[in-house]
Amino acid sequence: MKNKINQYVWVAIGCLLNGLAINAFLVPHHLLSGGVSGLAIIFYFLFGFPIGVQILLMNIPLLYAGYRLLGREYTIGTIYGTIFFSLAVDATVFVSQFNLIDDPIISAVTGGVLAGVGSGLIFRMNGSGGGLDIVAAIVKKYYSLNFGVVGFAINCLIMGVAATLFGLKLAMLTLISMFISANLTDKVVEGFNRKKTIFIVSYNTDAIIDVILKEVGRGVTILHGQGAFTRQTKQVLFVVVTLTQIAKIKQLVDEVDPHAFMIVQDAAEVMGHGFTLPRSRQI
Repeated sequence: MKNKINQYVWVAIGCLLNGLAINAFLVPHHLLSGGVSGLAIIFYFLFGFPIGVQILLMNIPLLYAGYRLLGREYTIGTIYGTIFFSLAVDATVFVSQFNLIDDPIISAVTGGVLAGVGSGLIFRMNGSGGGLDIVAAIVKKYYSLNFGVVGFAINCLIMGVAATLFGLKLAMLTLISMFISANLTDKVVEGFNRKKTIFIVSYNTDAIIDVILKEVGRGVTILHGQGAFTRQTKQVLFVVVTLTQIAKIKQLVDEVDPHAFMIVQDAAEVMGHGFTLPRSRQI
């Protein structure tokens, strides 16, 4: 129950940030967002219809489809996010009068950042604000289509409408804002505590393990492998380190075994003892 309340609170905060991004930075400069909210903003500019009300109405058929195809549990969480997002957009409409940033380029960037953080919080808590999220879930479950392509096509259509109505410059600024938002959403969902993973293949693994444990203070996992060409059994060391520890490990491994084979890779998010708290204790 506590985790559910925590989820709803962070989804609400994410929806509020998205609402502020639309009204404080996008609408004052005739910029759009992607998906359903982008269509709602277009109709707002053309006919003056409230954006939040439109978002809610446009989501009704999508929510019905989600209920029929994805089940009751998914739909309940999505209904909450959709309603709160719609309310947040209309409740924050007053901030559009302040014109916080005069420059449309800076406003597009700021709006993209705020929307990216908001969407990232929603997705990080396994929530949904409705719209294309529902379409994505349906496509993923029932069809072999790449939703990235489908979503890109829909947003390109919105950009085409924006270019026709408001000019190519504002359409391109909208695209920039959407790009920033999408990338920052991924960063928030994955986490900013990015680490590095290192694979080490050597015939002197015992000495390498000793220096890593003593000099770096990181644990080492031993994987058992076999060379495809020689068929020799060998040990592969797996280590997770911070960015600042990579150079130290490279130096130590080179001193112990100059012929060791190493692979360094990015780790989007690392949880567990020595790095972060368990997920149940994070937002």
